[in-house]
Amino acid sequence: MRTLNAAPDVTAEIARWLGFLGNEKRVSPRTLEAYTRDVGQFLEFLTGHLGGAPSLKQLAKLAPADVRAFMAARRSGGLSSRSLMRVLAGARSFARFLERNGKGKVGALSAVRAPKVGKTLPKPLAIAAAKRISDTELRAGETRAPWVIARDAAVLGLLYGSGLRISEALSLKRKDFSASDAITVTGKGNKTRMVPLLPQVAKLIADYIALCPLDLADDGALFVGSRGGPLNPRIVQLAMARLRGTLGLPDTATPHALRHSFATHLLARGGDLRAIQELLGHASLSTTQIYTAVDSERLLEVYTNAHPRA
Repeated sequence: MRTLNAAPDVTAEIARWLGFLGNEKRVSPRTLEAYTRDVGQFLEFLTGHLGGAPSLKQLAKLAPADVRAFMAARRSGGLSSRSLMRVLAGARSFARFLERNGKGKVGALSAVRAPKVGKTLPKPLAIAAAKRISDTELRAGETRAPWVIARDAAVLGLLYGSGLRISEALSLKRKDFSASDAITVTGKGNKTRMVPLLPQVAKLIADYIALCPLDLADDGALFVGSRGGPLNPRIVQLAMARLRGTLGLPDTATPHALRHSFATHLLARGGDLRAIQELLGHASLSTTQIYTAVDSERLLEVYTNAHPRA
């Protein structure tokens, strides 16, 4: 864990909190890193604001004015409303952990409203582009090993073909993949769900397994890096960046955009919103409903461009 500006009792509780999130809530390493960074920013400000590294007792005594001072300082430093909201969310998560474990209540954090953030709609890929993402022929001429190319195509194929989060795809075990037309994944909150495995995607995975020169143990990661350890998400992001250049796609064409594309394209083809919610692993239907806005926006764009009186 990175060094934090906090008293030993706070540092110890942060370590317990991160352990709880990682082991029991199955929060991804990337999210844990973001939480650590966000809480660190809050504690760093308090160290200067209070004249010393804050203790649990000092956190409990914080006033709303202290939190507002932190928000003002971060805004003056150029932090966007969305980023500020994320930092506060991390600090509040830690505060809830302290309260649940009888370590004091940081009431000031819940007493201050988070900044308002305008909703931004997901930006899916066009269907034709999304279909080509897992086409290994696009990688012709690359110097990377064939099994690495096959691996990247299989991961990206899962993101679009099954609507997985990148963390879900990379947490799959070798034993999770079989000849069936579905696969069970573990998502947020350690919840499992069954998602479809299209024949084309199953073939991509089977091709990768056949080419992979490394031992893929049943209880080990399905997708591995060049040294045999679990594949790093950054490698998948770089693979997607290469394809953006090849296909002439915008910067919004990220691995996560493939999941957005999965949902949007299903909805456009008449998919049931409740079914899409289950496939995506959303706890609330309201989270899934944002794709109805994406589809409506797309339809309006088609109308504007095609209707003679538009």
